[in-house]
Amino acid sequence: MQLRYSFRLSPTPGQRQALAQAFGCARVVFNDALRARQDAYAAGLPYISDGDLSKQVITAARQTPERAWLGEVSAVVLQQALADLNTAYRNFFASLSGKRKGPHIAPPRCRSKKDNRQAIRFTKNARFSITPGGRLRLPKIGDVAVRWSRSLPAEPSSVTVVKDAAGRYFASFVVKVAGHPLPQAQTEIGIDLGLAHFAVLSNGRKIGSPRFLRRAEKKLKRLQRALSRKEKGSNNRAKARHAVARQHAKVADARREFHHQESTRIIRDNQTVIVEDLAVNGLARTRLAKSMHDAGWSAFVAMLEYKAALYGRTFHRINRWFPSSKMCSTCGALAESMPLNVRSWVCPCGAAHDRDVNAAINILTAGRAERLNACGDLVRPPLAVAQVSEAGSHRGAA
Repeated sequence: MQLRYSFRLSPTPGQRQALAQAFGCARVVFNDALRARQDAYAAGLPYISDGDLSKQVITAARQTPERAWLGEVSAVVLQQALADLNTAYRNFFASLSGKRKGPHIAPPRCRSKKDNRQAIRFTKNARFSITPGGRLRLPKIGDVAVRWSRSLPAEPSSVTVVKDAAGRYFASFVVKVAGHPLPQAQTEIGIDLGLAHFAVLSNGRKIGSPRFLRRAEKKLKRLQRALSRKEKGSNNRAKARHAVARQHAKVADARREFHHQESTRIIRDNQTVIVEDLAVNGLARTRLAKSMHDAGWSAFVAMLEYKAALYGRTFHRINRWFPSSKMCSTCGALAESMPLNVRSWVCPCGAAHDRDVNAAINILTAGRAERLNACGDLVRPPLAVAQVSEAGSHRGAA
């Protein structure tokens, strides 16, 4: 499988200027190519092929006085900008035809130098390399210092240089790695994601919600007020904007580190991990939107999924409409309703439940039934599994 390894870069002032030039050239090529295809479509002309487009906006353009400066950067950077445009068009057409699952993909749009993220990509054709001294050698940019936090497990196939909104530079290496199966574990776990607790496991363990954004809100409000007072276009406004971006970057970094630690612990200790396929996009449009984005459920579940594949564990999602909170994990009976303010309840069978722990146990049970049925074994699913189609309502964020 392919993984990305990101490391912080420390370019010199001259290298920053060269990177800015490369960002700008890649952006211009992307926009020129997009405009050429849009003009051809508006004129009723055939779709411009990838090869003809490359000759038009790169090869021929570098011979003109208006675009002669495109020759000052690596040609691979320009070709990869075209590859990004072609990928965007393929995704757009696949979305229109229904071949691509998920929400509708919008057509490609022009890139702006004011975008929060600027990036260029170097492939093996660019002959980038890592020097014996540990620097990243990039064509027409130089040897850039890298803050290595660990060694790469294999030779990278490409590297993407990224500048984020906070003005930080990163090198993202694509590396092909083999799986590293961990010793077999005897436990399986169900996970109920929520807001009162970030996650509750079927074994009763509750992971507290750090609420990184909520804890940083006071400082962010002060920085935002300072930004709003600065004159537009001034240097002081640029400095204030970078201060806000740096604070947001700190929050995102802390959240990512928390996700990595917890996901690694769960994957290491359990052979099978079962989660609920929550509709995060839909729930994020409710009054709980800020808290949901602060929790970062999607990123956490994605980490669980790729780490399970990497370390030889089993990862499974159950249907988002499964009424895990309303079902008694002892007898399988369904409650008529379960408002969010009900954190504990007693089933008519006499079983007392913690709402979140009960939901995690039900998620584990349903996941086991779905996995065994998929393997061809005759397993009687829980009562609520057979009633999912009749339940008709999502349990909501807990």
